Amino acid sequence: MKFENVEKRFGDNVVLKDLNFEVAKGDRVTLIGPSGSGKTTILRLVMTLEELSGGYIYVDGEPLTHEVRNGKRVELGEKAQKQIRKRIGMVFQQFNLFPNMSVLENIIEAPVHVLGQSKEQATARAMELLESVGLPDKADAHPLELSGGQQQRVAIARALAMDPEILLLDEVTSALDPEIVGEVLGILRHIADTTDITMLIVTHEMQFARDVSNRVMMFDGGKVVEEATPEVMFTNPQHERTQSFLQAVLGNGEDQTGTR
Repeated sequence: MKFENVEKRFGDNVVLKDLNFEVAKGDRVTLIGPSGSGKTTILRLVMTLEELSGGYIYVDGEPLTHEVRNGKRVELGEKAQKQIRKRIGMVFQQFNLFPNMSVLENIIEAPVHVLGQSKEQATARAMELLESVGLPDKADAHPLELSGGQQQRVAIARALAMDPEILLLDEVTSALDPEIVGEVLGILRHIADTTDITMLIVTHEMQFARDVSNRVMMFDGGKVVEEATPEVMFTNPQHERTQSFLQAVLGNGEDQTGTR
C-alpha cells in the first residue's frame, strides 16, 4: 500500500497534506498521535469512506480511487474501485453491526453479496471464525443481545470473512469497558501472529502497538513527524512532539511500554 502526495481537506481545513509513506505486504503499522492529527482520516480514505482531495493511494501497485491518465489525475469508475475495495477490511470503533440481523447474518452478508460465495460456503467460514473469536454459541443472537466486547469480536470475524489482504483497525478498544479490552486485543494479536494480513492500526493502546507492530508512525498536524520500530519509538523517541505525546499518554512514572 502506497500513499503518494495524499491530501485531504474538509472545506478550508487541511487534515492531511503531502502525505507520503508505504506499507509493505504483511507489515503491521500503527499510527499514533493526538486527536485530530489525521490518523482515522487515513483509514477512512483507504476504505473509500472519504474522498481524496489530492494525491493517490495504491494497493499492491493498483490505484485505489484515482490514477494518472494522459497526464491528468482522474477518478476511477465505481466498478474498478469496488474491485480493489474487496481486498480491504475494516474494524470500527463503534462495531457498526446491523442490529436487525443475527450475528451469522452480519458475517455472511458481504461474502454472499459482494464476493458471490454460496450461503453454505459463507456460513461454514462464519462458524469457523466465530469459533476463533470465542463466540461459537452466538450465531443466532442479535448484536444488541451481546456485550460490547462480544460485538467487537463479531465485527472482527465479519472483517476476516472477506479474507482481506489489508485490515484497518480504528481504535477498536476505545468503546469497550477496560476489563474486556484484553480479550479483543488478544484476538488481534493472534491474527497478527498467525496470518500475513497487512495491518494499518490506529490505537491508544501503546502496549498493543508495541506487541503487534513492526513500525510505528507518530502523526501531528496531518504529517508524519517520526517513524521508528516500536522498540525505538517507545524507549527512545527522538522528536520533541513524540516525547511530549508519549509522556502525556503513558504518564510520567510509567515505563514507556505501559498503556494509558
